[in-house]
Amino acid sequence: MKSKKLVGLALAGLMALSLTACGNSGSPSATSTEKTEGQATESAKAESADPKGGVAKEDLKVGFIYIGDENESYTAAHYNGALDMKKALGLSDDQVIVKWNVPEDETAKDAAMDLADQGCDIIFANSFGFESYIIEAAKEYPDVQFCHATGYQAKLSGLSNMHNYFTNVYESRYVSGVVAGLKLNQMIQDGKVKEDAVKIGYVGAYPYAEVISGYSSFFLGVRSVCPQATMEVKYTNSWGSFDLEKEAADALISNGCVLISQHADTTGAPVACEAAGVPDVGYNISMLATAPKTALTSASINWAPYVTYAVQSVIDGKAIDTDWCQGYKDGAVSITELNKDAIAPGTEEKVKETEDAIKAGTLHVFDTSTFTVGGKKLETYKKDGSDVEYVSKGYFHESEFGSAPAFDLLIDGITTIDK
Repeated sequence: MKSKKLVGLALAGLMALSLTACGNSGSPSATSTEKTEGQATESAKAESADPKGGVAKEDLKVGFIYIGDENESYTAAHYNGALDMKKALGLSDDQVIVKWNVPEDETAKDAAMDLADQGCDIIFANSFGFESYIIEAAKEYPDVQFCHATGYQAKLSGLSNMHNYFTNVYESRYVSGVVAGLKLNQMIQDGKVKEDAVKIGYVGAYPYAEVISGYSSFFLGVRSVCPQATMEVKYTNSWGSFDLEKEAADALISNGCVLISQHADTTGAPVACEAAGVPDVGYNISMLATAPKTALTSASINWAPYVTYAVQSVIDGKAIDTDWCQGYKDGAVSITELNKDAIAPGTEEKVKETEDAIKAGTLHVFDTSTFTVGGKKLETYKKDGSDVEYVSKGYFHESEFGSAPAFDLLIDGITTIDK
């Protein structure tokens, strides 16, 4: 059982750290990384090593808190990463404990504390809305490492056992956009779509930076090969609702969108696209089983590199990065299998070319020469009075000053409805 070792002096110190790090206490916002910018560095490392000096692998326990289950694509991707970690490190079944279908409320803290009481040395939580509850649990269990995906408050918390992680999924979204753009060109050539009416649709969960960054990078990928395309985004205000996502996709199709993508966690949109015969690009997992005729590919995250790294750090007694974010170069993002019966000719070659350029650093997804905001080129971007400049060397430096996405601008060519 993990002890609650916070004495009054330590608690006072933590409170002082929290008070001096002014910012949002954890409510979701569309600018999820700005609160850490003032302290940003290229290597956002934890300040101190694990004071326990490591954990024998046979004694290790790892806990996971998931907002969904294996039937929901976002959580399925996280769980696949956990299974890959378990295999890579040779852990037994009883060393991994999973809490499924945990809501974004006080239940998340209860789940974290229960995992700590069961002896977990490191605990992962996968949903944005968990963060404030995970921080509260981390305060009470300072000898347990807590890792939260998609959040931004770890550095501000002042806790050496609190960590944020994400991936450069904007890279794989851009590549999936290239796949979509080539399909649009084929549809134009075949006379299925008028060249001056190429509108695509996007089913978004919430108007947060994570979603905005995702649909913007997808759109930029589309426009890199089909520059006349425009995009309409419809929000569901839910991370995972099959019915709402299907309804949103149906509405976008009815409104003239000829291809659909998504940042939402179910198969609702692909089901709507398959029924309507509209090409679609999914998220997290391959949608080929759901939409065998219309699914092109999906932007995907591989969580295994991070989970394996973090757990190995606990075993070795090494510090875990306060913020961790990697992309194509480290195998943390990819697109899923291309549907050879649906993609346009030349897609495989163009995908390889694009991926190679991203890995080499010669292609920057948010190259400011490729988009405008309010009719103007983006020359500078700072948030909330911060001195951190996101735009330099000709591009927006996404996820370089914190692990969570920061790009929250509405670029020209995209319209949004139902915020």
